[in-house]
Amino acid sequence: MTFVEVECLELAKSGNQEAFTQIVENYQNPVFNMCYRMLNNSQTAEDAAQETFWRAFKNIHRYDSKRPFATWLLSIAAHYCIDQQRRKKLPAIDLDEIIEFDVEDPTPKPESIVVKNEITEEVQQQLAKLSESDRAVLVLRYWYEMSEEEICATLSLSRSAVKSRLHRARQHMAEHWTETQKKQALEGRRHETQPI
Repeated sequence: MTFVEVECLELAKSGNQEAFTQIVENYQNPVFNMCYRMLNNSQTAEDAAQETFWRAFKNIHRYDSKRPFATWLLSIAAHYCIDQQRRKKLPAIDLDEIIEFDVEDPTPKPESIVVKNEITEEVQQQLAKLSESDRAVLVLRYWYEMSEEEICATLSLSRSAVKSRLHRARQHMAEHWTETQKKQALEGRRHETQPI
């Protein structure tokens, strides 16, 4: 955290709204992305991000400066999204390879953009099928690159619970990814064998 961020946090803790506005500007993208990955809807994610910042503003005096601010803020977002999913009762390979779509291609081609969008959509659909807690653990691990310890602190889970949820979520994603690839290969063969 930079000196400016520390200063903004201290000013925000003392009630300075301009300082908190600066914090919102600095963290709005990570918070929105977290909410979107959890809720799978941009409008709902935008509302959740606003609620996250409102809750952070109301509770900024509780923030422990020994903890990374981003972890504290994303914890508020994750817990809010989990609560929203539980209220709405949303439905319950090697993942490192699947999630490579986040890497920017320096020279995008139309085909690669279409494939990337399809993969992104497929991953998002599978995230939506995970339980709220499993999804939160996966998002924090792969999109925010948090360590197991950071995830434990963010979601108030034991290390064994984090490991178990990560394993279960990875297994779900890998099984579905393999199944999808087989279906696409079969469809490709059917198209190749059909007369023109």
